[in-house]
Parts: sequence; structure tokens; C-alpha cells
Amino acid sequence: MNADFAVRTATSQATVERCLAELRRGGAIALIDGEHAVLAVAAETLEESQLAWLGSIAGDAEIRVLLTAERASRLGLVQSALPPTEICICRLTANLSAEALKTTIIHRLADPTKPDLLDAAGAPGMVGKVAIGGVSLDTAVEAGLPAGLCRSAIDLAKTARLLPAVVVVKVAPAAVAYWVAAPFTVACGDLAAHRRMLASELRRVGSARVPLEAAEATEIIAFRPADGGKEHLAIVIGSLDTEQPVLIRLHSECFTGDLLGSLRCDCGDQLRGAIEQIAKSGSGVLLYLAQEGRGIGLINKLRAYRLQDVGADTMDANLQLGFGADERVYQPAAEMLRQLGIPSVRLLTNNPEKVRGLEQCGIAVVERVPHAFPSNDHNARYLSTKATRFGHMF
Repeated sequence: MNADFAVRTATSQATVERCLAELRRGGAIALIDGEHAVLAVAAETLEESQLAWLGSIAGDAEIRVLLTAERASRLGLVQSALPPTEICICRLTANLSAEALKTTIIHRLADPTKPDLLDAAGAPGMVGKVAIGGVSLDTAVEAGLPAGLCRSAIDLAKTARLLPAVVVVKVAPAAVAYWVAAPFTVACGDLAAHRRMLASELRRVGSARVPLEAAEATEIIAFRPADGGKEHLAIVIGSLDTEQPVLIRLHSECFTGDLLGSLRCDCGDQLRGAIEQIAKSGSGVLLYLAQEGRGIGLINKLRAYRLQDVGADTMDANLQLGFGADERVYQPAAEMLRQLGIPSVRLLTNNPEKVRGLEQCGIAVVERVPHAFPSNDHNARYLSTKATRFGHMF
């Protein structure tokens, strides 16, 4: 890599990171794809003043709400099944004059947990089938923006751990600088490069011996992603023999289960059980991955719980929010194992996707070691859904 390219790459990646932070704080960014550009605000953070600003730029009729195809389908806005990578471009065609009302409607398009999207029976309602704020909503789904640009906008929201719904107005690329400062303007190609970088570039930044109740000979090693974000941890138990397949567990962080002992999932049992099993075997590694809620983040996991409380299972709840059933990636885990000098593993899991994910990233999985625990009254349905819909092998 020559020096000029390194500087340009570093600058473009820093721009993506600034844009992610700006979306999370409720600001506007610009997204450019060749001859097309949009100004964008995350739907869940949208305020009346921002909507008025967007309307002043392109006119109210040109404001669009980007939703995933799955979310639009759940809302009843599209009748036929669409590929999950498709993005629906929604235009509010009801005659709405008040910015407060339009903002409220957009919030409800994005978030199925809003109170008045629950019908009298307590089940998730359908936008377009009910009135919102006293207005019968007529929402058209249309084309008009490049698919790649729309997907990038949704990907930015997901990466920022926001609901995958974005409010946009189309502008000329040459005019972007008039509305948004350069640090908050990102090209679609830079976003794709940023995703690849985060998945594979980790730095070992710290370690310490931490005796555990079930495994006194334990070292915790922290790996930081290239954007400086939340660290992944390797919990190394005993003395590893990397000439042989190492017993490992990939464990996605679960604040509610791991720390609070939530009975809604089996994560706490799996975490403590894996540490005990690795210790009994003599050595191994538990990778504690910063991928809460199957990769959708803690806040969105809590939203998914709200939907589960009114009837959705764990998969449908994620889909209703507009996410995929499982948003996790396995490149960070594979990179951590490579840096630990571990080319082959015995994997503690019931999830065949973890086996496939590691193998696709170049780690040999020589054995799947079962890792199941008894259910309770609160997580029986959750475990059943894991088996019947996610294909977990109990």
C-alpha cells in the first residue's frame, strides 16, 4: 500500500466513523454514490426541526423514508415477498401539514414498539391499516433512488446500532457541501471498505491474569477494532496446545443474561457452563464478542423483547424491527483465533451457523461439541425457536 493510498484510506474510514457518531447523536449526514446523493437522518432520532430543514431543501413531497423490505412487508406496505437485501422507499402521501404529526408518523414507521401501533388485543399493528395520530395513513412504496445508495443508508443505521430506517432527501452531489460539512459526507464505497476493515482488523491492546472461580489459571486478552470501538475479549484458560484442535466457545455478549441473570435466555448458563467445561478439559478459549442481541445491540434487543411480550418469537421480533434474523459476523472471532495462533478448534455450540461462519473465515472446525442447558418457564419458547427456526442442535 503506497503512502497516498494509506492516507486516503485512513481519512475515508475516519469519515465513516464520524458519520456513524453523527447519526447516533441525531445529526444529518450526506451519502454519495456516483452521480447520486442524499442527505440523511436516522428515523428514530428525527426531530420536527430536522424534518422542517429537510423539507426546506427539497420540498415536503421529496422527503422519503427508507425501510428494509422485511419491515415494509410487516407494515403491510408491500404485498409480495421481496429479497431481504431490498430497500423500500416510502412516500407519505397523506395531506399532512404539521411537522409534529409527520415526525410522529415517521417514528412509528421505524419502530413497531410505539404504543399506538399495538392494537386492542396487544398485537403489533399495521401502518396503513390503522390511523396514526388521527390520520389515515396512505403510504406509497416507490422507486427513484439507486438501490446501492439506499442499502448503504440502511447499513449505516445498523452499524450505528439504530433502527434500520432512514429519512432522506435527494440532492445534487455538487450541492452536498452547502448543506453538510465534509467530515459528515461519506461515499458508499468507503462504507463497504469500512465494514471489511472492522470485520478483520483487530489490535491486541491489553491483557492480564484474572483468576476465575471456575478457572483460576485464566488470562483475559482485549482486542480493539480498527475504529476504536467496543473491544472483543479472549478468555484464555490453562496452557494452550495449538498443535492440537483447541476447545473454544464463541459467546456473544448478553448484558441481561450474563450480568443480571435474566431467565429470558440461556446466555448466562452458556457462559458459565463453557468456562467450567473448558477448565475441566484442561485448556481452551472463550471469545466474548461485542455482538449483543445477535448483533443488533442492547437497545434494539430490548425493543425485540417488547415485541416478544405481545406474541412474536425471537426471530420474528428481529424481523419486525427491520433487522435480519441474525446480524452477527464471524470474521472478528477468526482474526482473534489467528492472533492467538489457533488454526483449528473444537467448537462448543449448538448453532450450525457458527461452525459454517468460522470455516468460511479459514478456521478449521474439527468437532462440534454440544452445549445445551435445561430450560425454565421463561425461556422454553426461546429455546424452542432456536431449534425449530434457527436450526440449533440440542
